[in-house]
Amino acid sequence: MEQLNSVLAAGLGELQQTVSLHELEQLKSRYIGKQGQITLFMQKLKEIAPEERKAYGAQVNQIKTQFEALLTARRDELSAAELAAKLASESIDVSLPGRGIARGSLHPITLGFNRLIAIFAQLGFAVADGPEIETDYYNFKALNIPDNHPARAMQDTFYTESANVLRTHTSPLQVRYAENRNPPIKVIAPGRVYRVDMDATHSPMFHQMELLWIDKGISFANFKAVISEFMRKFFEDDSLKVRFRASFFPFTEPSAEVDIYFAKTGKWLEVGGCGMVHPRVLNYMNISAEEYSGFAFGFGVDRLTMLKYGITDLRLMFDNDLDFLTQFKG
Repeated sequence: MEQLNSVLAAGLGELQQTVSLHELEQLKSRYIGKQGQITLFMQKLKEIAPEERKAYGAQVNQIKTQFEALLTARRDELSAAELAAKLASESIDVSLPGRGIARGSLHPITLGFNRLIAIFAQLGFAVADGPEIETDYYNFKALNIPDNHPARAMQDTFYTESANVLRTHTSPLQVRYAENRNPPIKVIAPGRVYRVDMDATHSPMFHQMELLWIDKGISFANFKAVISEFMRKFFEDDSLKVRFRASFFPFTEPSAEVDIYFAKTGKWLEVGGCGMVHPRVLNYMNISAEEYSGFAFGFGVDRLTMLKYGITDLRLMFDNDLDFLTQFKG
C-alpha cells in the first residue's frame, strides 16, 4: 500500500504540472491506462492472500477514483484556459476603423452564361426558359428518342415518383418554344440539367445551352458558320480552329461533334454536338419538314467556362470557396 500511495503522490504531482490537454491524455495513459501504474496494482489482486483481497481491491479502487476525479478537474481547468486564450486571441477591437466593403464578384458560371447570351443576342437569337422537372414527352419522345432507345439508359436519368424526369438536357425547351410559334425561329435555351455522374470533370447537376434556328433554306453550311463564329467570339480568338466530326444523335440528321483546337494544351477538345433538326422533331414542333429546315447545337456551359478561365477541376465551381470565386470579376 505504501508503493500505491507513493505512485498516487507522484501522479498527482505530475498532474499539477501538466500545461496542455495533450500532456494530460498522456499522463492518463501512464497511470490508469491498460498498462498504467495504478492499473498494474489491480492486476496484482490475484497474488494477494484471499483474506486480504477485498480490502486491497477497495483501496486500489479508492485511489484510482481519486486520481480520475482530480484528472477530470484538471482537464476542466486546462479546457477553460485554452478557451480563454483562444477568445483573447480572436477578440475584436470594435473601436478600430472599418476595413471597407469589398466588391462582390459573379460566379464563373454566371459570367459564362452572360457572355454566351450576349454573343447570341448579337446574332439575333432570343432566350427560352422552362421547367427543370420535365415530362417524358418533352425530354425524350418529342426529341425522337423512343421508349426502348439506349440513350435513355446512357443518360443516367433522375426519375421522379410521378414518372417525370430531371431534364437531362435543355433540348426540351426548343420543342416547348417552337411548338407554338411559326418560323423563322432563332432561340437559345440555357439552364441547369441533371445526370448521374460525379468526378473532376462531371457533376450530377451542370449547365447546358441549346441553340435552334429554323427557317426556309437553312443548311449545314449555316450552322457551321454560326458555330465557328460563336466559338471565336467566346474565346476572343479570330484564328481559333473549329472542326466538325460525323456523329449520331436521335434528334438531328446529319449530326456532328464540334471540336476546337486549344493552343494551351495543343490538343483538339470536344465542346458540343450539333446537326440538322430531324424531320420527326420538326413534326413534334408542329412545323412542316417539307417547307422548313433547321439546325440545333448543344454544349456544356461549365466546360466552356473552364476552358475560358483555365479551371482544371469542375468541383471548384460548387465548393463555394471565396478565395477561388473572388478571382472572377465581371
